[in-house]
Amino acid sequence: MTGSVSLSLRDVHLAFGRNPVLRGADLDVARGQTACVIGPSGSGKSTLLRTINRLIEPDRGDVLLDGRSVLRDDPDRLRQRIGMVFQQFNLFPHMSVLRNITLALRKLKGLAEDEAAAVARTQLELVGLAAKADARPAHLSGGQQQRVAIARALALQPQVMLFDEATSALDPELVKGVLGLMADLAAEGMTMVVVTHEMGFARQVADTVAFMDRGVVLEAGAPAAIFEDATHPRLRGFLSQVL
Repeated sequence: MTGSVSLSLRDVHLAFGRNPVLRGADLDVARGQTACVIGPSGSGKSTLLRTINRLIEPDRGDVLLDGRSVLRDDPDRLRQRIGMVFQQFNLFPHMSVLRNITLALRKLKGLAEDEAAAVARTQLELVGLAAKADARPAHLSGGQQQRVAIARALALQPQVMLFDEATSALDPELVKGVLGLMADLAAEGMTMVVVTHEMGFARQVADTVAFMDRGVVLEAGAPAAIFEDATHPRLRGFLSQVL
């Protein structure tokens, strides 16, 4: 239920060689809520997301989903529970849109071809691309490709969705449609962690905004508290540059 902690990061540390990237990051996201992670480039935001679904293993600390550590789970099974959408769309160019979505359904969930296709078509309908099922990714706009990537993640029925700067590779006129789709998911109660530089989206859609700098979440709270009553001087300095 909303209010119980669905996703928690506890004292997560990670270094690449001698370069510490996460220095004890903490984050709580209640079930059905959206957390937007903001901060300067190089602050560890994308790395934080990748530790959640174990694309990168933390050096120490823990990631909890509904109170249970995910660090002992099978990574492939975990990624069915935690979907992720990247800056780049990562679609297979030689496959149709439909097959890009059905591949994981068949390989990870073991669905038959017709079952996977039915699920994929339902998701394409939801993201407004039912007519593009047989198209190749190269024949779609960037915004359409990103919506396919979102549909592919949603097809696995994840408990949590992660978005890593999902609009940063898009032309400005395509950003609105993808942000609108993400806002719809938030309104429907999908638990989401969104790394974004879109401050308007964070202000309007997020339940919690977390500010990261130098591998630590320095301040987190409701959007009004973060944007209108920031207390940490680094956060105030960051907002003075981006607002």
